Amino acid sequence: MKIYLVRHGKTDYSEKNTKIYQGFGVNLAPLSASGIAQIQKTAKDPRLKKARLIVSSPYTRALQTAAILSKELGLDIAVETDLHEWIADKRYQSISEEQTEARYRAFIEHGGQYPEGEEQDWEDCQALRRRALAALKRYRGRGPLIVASHGMLIRALTGGYEAKNGEIMRIKTGKGQKS
Repeated sequence: MKIYLVRHGKTDYSEKNTKIYQGFGVNLAPLSASGIAQIQKTAKDPRLKKARLIVSSPYTRALQTAAILSKELGLDIAVETDLHEWIADKRYQSISEEQTEARYRAFIEHGGQYPEGEEQDWEDCQALRRRALAALKRYRGRGPLIVASHGMLIRALTGGYEAKNGEIMRIKTGKGQKS
């Protein structure tokens, strides 16, 4: 099955640490004006014209990306909760912004893999990839798909590629295929 991964547009974090945009609430931040423009441009890419469905992460920046693509391409959207961004705490516990940043730095420093012989509290690329592929299996036979998602998820599915906001990456999944 063909899957077009689209990284969400640039996000407006101007209200970070205000209102409900603290801790996990930061995932409610919308796209910025430039992020909206990025996705409007992405929607014109001819590769996306063959898609049959948009599958989106539940986070606002990805959902807004999916909504723009849906409007421009005339496609339905399915929300897939397991396509969310990387998690800094595998136990789904609330941790401080400082702890999150430290775990993100460790993830980057170790290329998304745990140091040899060590288990960490953050989600590694293998777990992220398994989670995303399991979610996408539900859509077998419904593709080609557009998946509106996040940079670290795209990195896990592509073997390390760092997509820019609004960028499209194509992967194939299916019997005998590696993504």
